[in-house]
Amino acid sequence: MSKASVTPTGGRDKTPAPRRPLTVLIGCDTFGPDVNGAAKFAERLAAGLVERGHNVHVVAPAAGRKFGTWTEVHESQPMTVHRLKSWRWYPHDWLRFALPWQVRANARRILDEVKPDVVHFQSHIIVGGALSSEAQKRGIRIIGTNHFMPENLLEFTLLPEAFQTAAIRTAWKAASRTFGRAEAVTTPTRRAADFLEEYTDLSDVHAISCGIDAHRYKPNFSADVPNKILFVGRITGEKKIDVLLKAFAKLPAELQATLEIVGGGDQLNNLKNLAGVLGIKDRVKFAGYVTDEQLKVTLSGSKVFAMPSIAELQSIATMEAMASGLPIVGANAMALPHLIHDGENGFLFAPGDVDGMAEKLERVLTMNKDERDRLKNNSLRYIRGHDITRTLDTFEALYRGETVVDPDPESTEG
Repeated sequence: MSKASVTPTGGRDKTPAPRRPLTVLIGCDTFGPDVNGAAKFAERLAAGLVERGHNVHVVAPAAGRKFGTWTEVHESQPMTVHRLKSWRWYPHDWLRFALPWQVRANARRILDEVKPDVVHFQSHIIVGGALSSEAQKRGIRIIGTNHFMPENLLEFTLLPEAFQTAAIRTAWKAASRTFGRAEAVTTPTRRAADFLEEYTDLSDVHAISCGIDAHRYKPNFSADVPNKILFVGRITGEKKIDVLLKAFAKLPAELQATLEIVGGGDQLNNLKNLAGVLGIKDRVKFAGYVTDEQLKVTLSGSKVFAMPSIAELQSIATMEAMASGLPIVGANAMALPHLIHDGENGFLFAPGDVDGMAEKLERVLTMNKDERDRLKNNSLRYIRGHDITRTLDTFEALYRGETVVDPDPESTEG
């Protein structure tokens, strides 16, 4: 089976008995309106669980100065969100955090009020650490999901380079301690699971895709799509957007290619300056943040999606591009090879290889429509293995303490 396989309990009646809804408490260090993969996954998970009839509470830092508990609507579903008093981390362009000792006090209060069946934390750093510690004392089932790589935050810590190795080691020890409280630990891909097991003392980490509702995206097989290259994501160092700009600058002028970069981040001004230095400023659009509907239109109006990042634990943006039927050109790093099947739905290049990326982009832009349609159809085929229904089925089983088999994203059935 491609979804969670539940251990049978016996009995002759094969009709499943009605199952009571669960009260699920999801703990996040980042949640909507934040724009990043971890926040987007938490939103989709929470909304999917609400749609299935579960009582969902989310604990997350306040998005501004106002904090407290109220109902919010995410992915068209209402849920109870407990917003914690938070502060801006000014080295980062949007990050807000709650003070650990205040989170601990709030965790005690919220757990005693909500009395959840399960706590599912999305990050071990602050909120997840406090919730898991207090949940463990109360005998509440704990599930932990990792979206975190310490290296991604180093540039925002202001630590001198000499101290960064020690900081990474400390961060992984903290991760090991917090995730060690969980009955089950998950991360979006098998490579990310292996990575987590390598750097902590954890074992048997589940690889469960973040999932996507592919039916919400609109592939465009028109022959009139312009030679537009699209990148979507945070404008930060680990995304290696400078590699994309340099590769784009090498494309033949006769292609009349354009590049659109959707997202925001601390490297935005640096990259705009680089586009000017490379002489491509008039052909590069920095669109900033866009709405979900605007993004869908942009995806449908692009010819190829580019992802030069070296630090993707899954890449929801790449999954959205695949659901839009786009060929993908991406770095052969971390989780991207799980999504990009070289020569089938796009092409991989060596991380940081400007010439290699340029060659792959040019190949997609110059191939005939039949060949490009083959890549597009394969993107649509492969994304079926990441259907959000499989993800929700598996997490529901984990919440109930049932035996599960990780969904196989290589399976395209269903």
